[in-house]
Amino acid sequence: MKTEIKGQPAFSYIDVELKPGESITTESDAMSSMDADLELRSRFNGGFLVGLMRKFLGGETLFINDFSNQTDGTRRMTIVQPTPGEVRELTLNDETLYMQPGAFLACTEGVKVGVKFAGFISWIAREGLFRIAVSGKGKVWYGAFGALLDREVDGEYIVDTSHLVAYEPGIKLKLQLAGGIFSSLFGGEGLVTRVVGK
Repeated sequence: MKTEIKGQPAFSYIDVELKPGESITTESDAMSSMDADLELRSRFNGGFLVGLMRKFLGGETLFINDFSNQTDGTRRMTIVQPTPGEVRELTLNDETLYMQPGAFLACTEGVKVGVKFAGFISWIAREGLFRIAVSGKGKVWYGAFGALLDREVDGEYIVDTSHLVAYEPGIKLKLQLAGGIFSSLFGGEGLVTRVVGK
């Protein structure tokens, strides 16, 4: 499989070339164009119950789509996210990554997409009561509205609520006021998320 992210950063899309026998899994409604002889199979991710959890608790769609190339030649497709913004690719090697609702876009075989409880702090911070957990071995693509910034956390870091897109399991989230009570109420920042970990 050959993939390339194009249109960065504002109007990102993934150009995918599938060789015979290869497949890719996408969020529902992520395909914008494809060769007519690619096969599409829609399914609940992990079964009916997990699919419902992803939909109502994780903010994702109820179904995911598997696109496979059953021909004897290379076929192409284009994957997009629902909002303008940057898309990132990450290779997992038996690792886990947490994503905020709506961030997951696509993955290769070997990657499992599930839902994990994020805690009430995450919910109050408008990051969602549940988070998407991608794990396994393979590639995963994710994105968000606007540009994505990478930050190495070694101790503590402050992120405005609803701006956290993806993070590793060793990271803990704490909710706090942006400053003093007056500054938090009248400074426009209100609550922020303190990201703690390494």
